[in-house]
Amino acid sequence: MTYSVNLRKNLRVLALSGAAILSSTAQAQTTVITADKMVDVLTGKIVEYPAVFVGADGRITSIADARTVKWGSDITHIKLAGKTILPGLIDMHVHLDGPADIGGYRGLEFTDSFWGMTAVGSAQAMLKAGFTTVRNVGSGNRNDIGLKQAIENGYATGPRIVPAGYALGATGGHCDSTFLPPSLEKAGKEEGIADSEDELRYQVRRQRKYGAEVIKVCATGGVFSRNTEPGQQQLSERELRVIAEEAHQWGLRVAAHAHGGDGIKAAIKAGIDTIEHASLVDDEGIKLAATRVRPVWFSMDIFNTDYTQAEGAKNGVLEDNLRKDREVAQIQRDNFRKAHKAGVKMVFASDAGVMPHGLVGGQFKVMVEYGMTPLEAIQAATRNAAQALGREKDVGAIAVGRFADIIAVDGDPLANVRELETVDAVVKGGKIVD
Repeated sequence: MTYSVNLRKNLRVLALSGAAILSSTAQAQTTVITADKMVDVLTGKIVEYPAVFVGADGRITSIADARTVKWGSDITHIKLAGKTILPGLIDMHVHLDGPADIGGYRGLEFTDSFWGMTAVGSAQAMLKAGFTTVRNVGSGNRNDIGLKQAIENGYATGPRIVPAGYALGATGGHCDSTFLPPSLEKAGKEEGIADSEDELRYQVRRQRKYGAEVIKVCATGGVFSRNTEPGQQQLSERELRVIAEEAHQWGLRVAAHAHGGDGIKAAIKAGIDTIEHASLVDDEGIKLAATRVRPVWFSMDIFNTDYTQAEGAKNGVLEDNLRKDREVAQIQRDNFRKAHKAGVKMVFASDAGVMPHGLVGGQFKVMVEYGMTPLEAIQAATRNAAQALGREKDVGAIAVGRFADIIAVDGDPLANVRELETVDAVVKGGKIVD
């Protein structure tokens, strides 16, 4: 039995206290999850001995004190004794069909369908690492959309996926295929590539038509493309505005790959929702982001360079790409600190695919090293990310009405955020992940 829409709307957000708190429709509860402690990311507080009740639809129906509440033998009990539970984590920038150990021209060794097959293992690795929701910002052959459908229909295991399909960009830009000679060019433009406002508007509609739930656009050059520099602006503010307006009209949000300062400012002024990388942002760009009326979020991947510099060359990454990576890495980390200090809204983003998907939890410690408290780093991957996605009613907190996506760790992540590098248990939709 599941709740009706009206009943869900009428459920009050229950205050956590020592008294038992139960929904009046206990018969709909199928599972209870208990632990020693819970991190409430909405209040920033630790809750002792939570009992999280879950309905048949995988959503949380009530939260109580496990020391005083009772439940029947017909309710499945997931007992996480000695553990601290948190909301399932959200990574806002992944590429599930991009194995980190294949770089440069090595990608030409494999057939087209290979990349979609690798995405299955990447999704499993993300889920095992505690990331129950990911935003996949660009994939070939719409692999992210196909994988989302496979997971939702029980053919594969993985997190909830917010897919973009093909990324949008300019001819010869970061989102274009720049590793091939003209003799191998397709007849017509690559999917997602556009060179006018009308073409960009069409590409937004086309990606949405075939399953995209977020629009990804490349506003500047990039690190791991060929013949582009990270600081180069590649779409005008007016072109970016067309993308944002069209996407928002359809109820979609927009993520802009933007390393360079001018491209970042153009994207912010154009109404883009999240700025990916934001490596070379200047003081004016930080101020624009901190003060824009419509919220804009920085999505900064400040950990993966540790992997790329150590392993990139042997994986086939070209020296020119490694050079660009070295040039922006420390600047990006310093700008992360500046943006956070200035009050820019920030979300967790790893760029998994540049680094192995199972290692992304290592970014939390770097976020703390560069200015965040452990709680703020955790909120970036939970509460903030859900807000940036526009999915606060579904994910991002252990709260009544949201999916019972929960992870468990041994220690106190608010004292030692590195606890999140090794997650001990993962629950998705009220079911333990094996």
